[in-house]
Amino acid sequence: MLDLPFLPFCVLLGALGFVCVAFVSAWCQHWRGGFALDGSAQTFNWHPVLMVTGMVVLYGAAALVYRLPPAWRGPKLPWKVLHGALALAAFGLAVLGLAAVFRFHNAHGTPNMYSLHSWLGLATVLLFSCQWLAGFSAFLLPWAPAWLRALYKPVHVFFGSTILMLSVASCVSGINEKLFFSLKNGTTEYKRLPAEAVFANVLGLLILLFGVLVVGALARPSWKRPDADSPDSCQ
Repeated sequence: MLDLPFLPFCVLLGALGFVCVAFVSAWCQHWRGGFALDGSAQTFNWHPVLMVTGMVVLYGAAALVYRLPPAWRGPKLPWKVLHGALALAAFGLAVLGLAAVFRFHNAHGTPNMYSLHSWLGLATVLLFSCQWLAGFSAFLLPWAPAWLRALYKPVHVFFGSTILMLSVASCVSGINEKLFFSLKNGTTEYKRLPAEAVFANVLGLLILLFGVLVVGALARPSWKRPDADSPDSCQ
């Protein structure tokens, strides 16, 4: 990666995350008919917006909390709480996104959980829930021993990056699947690359870029907390 200070990178990444949310919202509003809560196709539109906002953008922000320079000084507990709260908020949005798509499917008699996208997405959310519970138990509960934190920390970090990339893969495959289904019966087929297809394809690339930049930031040694390798025994 370029030798860019973390805070300007953070501003750039935050702007990219905002653009991702704005793009998926504009896609659903302009081309997919907007939003509703009545089980119609507009109910489904909450699914991509909530998933991109929660499982990609908010989750990416949670992953980078410990890279903020203020987090390098003083006690870690406030930053642990912030990290856990952002991850929990992302999980809450993901659950609402799943509820939206299940309600839409059930209202229209569409089978649930038949596509690769649905398998990948549900597996990602379930893995995320296990990750959050394990992290809460190991790092936030006061009676968790230091040896357990030291043992679990590399596992937590690994699965954190893995879940983010699975989230990106789920979102990109979902966008592609939605375009195939929606444009198949539209005025212009997907293979003709209408304006909606171009817009949604760009959205997928932006989501992928966001995920790659977050993983790159997590892997950059100079942006890690200086005591990242010491046993985390003090709250």
